[in-house]
Amino acid sequence: MSKHDDPYSLRSRLSWRLLSLQAALLVALVAVVLAALSASGFVLAGRDEDRVIDVVQRALARDAQDGLILRQTPELKQLRDETPDLWFLVRDKQGHSLSEGAVPSEFAAIGSGLDQISQARLGWQLFEDDPRKPAARLKRVDTDAGNVQVITATQGRLTGAKALFMTSIALLGIALPGLLLMGTATFIATPMIVRRAFRGLNTTADQARRIDIHQRGARLSLDKIPLEVVPLVTAVNDALARLDQGYARHKRFVADAAHELRTPIAILNTRLESLPSGPDKTRLLEDSARLATLAEQLLDIQRLDRCGHPFTRVNVVSIAQSVAADLAPLAIAAGYELALDAPATPIETTGDAAALERALTNLVQNAIQHGPRRGTIGIRVSRPACIEVTDEGAGIPADQREMIFEPFYRVTPLDRGAGLGLNMVREIVLLHGGQVSVTDEPDGGTCFRMTLPPSR
Repeated sequence: MSKHDDPYSLRSRLSWRLLSLQAALLVALVAVVLAALSASGFVLAGRDEDRVIDVVQRALARDAQDGLILRQTPELKQLRDETPDLWFLVRDKQGHSLSEGAVPSEFAAIGSGLDQISQARLGWQLFEDDPRKPAARLKRVDTDAGNVQVITATQGRLTGAKALFMTSIALLGIALPGLLLMGTATFIATPMIVRRAFRGLNTTADQARRIDIHQRGARLSLDKIPLEVVPLVTAVNDALARLDQGYARHKRFVADAAHELRTPIAILNTRLESLPSGPDKTRLLEDSARLATLAEQLLDIQRLDRCGHPFTRVNVVSIAQSVAADLAPLAIAAGYELALDAPATPIETTGDAAALERALTNLVQNAIQHGPRRGTIGIRVSRPACIEVTDEGAGIPADQREMIFEPFYRVTPLDRGAGLGLNMVREIVLLHGGQVSVTDEPDGGTCFRMTLPPSR
């Protein structure tokens, strides 16, 4: 058994794939920009205002007298070598201080007034001082010597990794809002576009749901169908055409076979009639009659395709009266009474009178053939357009009430019937937009009910 993937939502999958594509393009754009900036040296030419504070933080310690000292770390040595104008001032909360380089007088005593500030950038007056003078950076950090305040205006060289990280953060800060905006637009617009594109497909699906065996020749519309779906709809239409052709061949074969059988059956009956009377002749005549009934029912099924279209208004009371009059002698000869219960006023439906008469005739004949040869067979007509046929037989088991309408099905395998009568009844009723059902009568027996749509 092959394993099939579960159905998925095209709207959801398309939205997520478009968002993934947008994200991938955005990441690629950021990567290209970073590569271009790195190749040009623009990114690595910047300065890191926290470099001095970071190096001092890792090098700071205390001496035996609890004073502040600097350990001679490789980072500190490199910082001194590459920045000749290096200066910084370190203070702790106990009043100890440590400085290196020429600390500007403007910043030498300012730290004590900013003990409660964790970090700040201290600039010069905009128009009165040299704009090239770097602003001072104040930051309180935790070191091996405890929590201290570091002030410096020296900017160290920015490392490649940090430059790349900072530039990426800056670019993503610009790109992410754009991605969120595009993603929101995608999740809103994509379902709307898919819904509009598939609007014609919904109409085609409705047409497909209405196709049944009685609507041969129906095809799915290609109007307003996306070009991507046209091959599928065309393939379905081609399949429907092949099914129509196969069904037509089958119907022609059955009709031809039924016609061809009528002649040899008639010849067989003629020869059987010439035989001497006896049990064997009786059984052979019954078997021949069964063959004749089978041929006639096959022809009746073919006639369903020729029911009048459009249908006309039909009085079901008149149909019931006609069937009762035709079959009353047969019912009486079989030991039954035939009762008709119908209103005096017409009850109309829309359909084919001949087909409905055949359906009712089959139900009454079925009651005559399978009944106990006694009691009453009733035909009851009621509103809105319902015809019931009742008998006083043994009834039909509940588990077989659906199967009896299938072709060639018989409740009793050795039954003389062909098993097509009830199937034809169902097909005629369905052709008229109605339904047929079978229930038990309150006092025993079976009730077949044909419910037809009333005429409007």
